[in-house]
Amino acid sequence: MTKKVLKKFKEDNERGARESVIEDLFYDFNRNKAQVYKMNFIRGIFFGLGSVLVGTILIALFAWILSLFIHIPGIGQPIEQFQQTIQNDKK
Repeated sequence: MTKKVLKKFKEDNERGARESVIEDLFYDFNRNKAQVYKMNFIRGIFFGLGSVLVGTILIALFAWILSLFIHIPGIGQPIEQFQQTIQNDKK
């Protein structure tokens, strides 16, 4: 029983020490909260733009790969309809 209590106490102590070190490192590098908010805002903008750009490229690549299979019987017709839908939406 006492071994469990001592072990838990030791683990809690170590966890608290680790958290303290991490907080000290964070505050050493980021003393100004406005600077932290600004950096996180910029990171968020670039993350959003990058996600949209990569998503667009992947969808275009997928559509191009599908266009290679138009002449295969059975799956060519749905792919062709998909392409026509995309082309009609562009107009």
